[in-house]
Amino acid sequence: MPASITLKNIPDDIYARLKEAAEAHHRSLNSEVIACLERTLLPTRVTPQELLKRARHLRQGLPSAGFTAIVIQKAIDEGRA
Repeated sequence: MPASITLKNIPDDIYARLKEAAEAHHRSLNSEVIACLERTLLPTRVTPQELLKRARHLRQGLPSAGFTAIVIQKAIDEGRA
């Protein structure tokens, strides 16, 4: 069952930005606050395809020669120092 909440003492600049965002998204102020809370507090689900896409993008920035076991161990050792 949905709960109700009352917000008090919202700074004017935050209220103004919420109101602008609500208008831009064609929502009520209440719906915009809920949307902001959902974006902030609820985990975003990422599809396996999106994870793979991100991994491939990151991999493109790595040296093409790859990493040897020695290089990896050195990085681990440096991180522990």
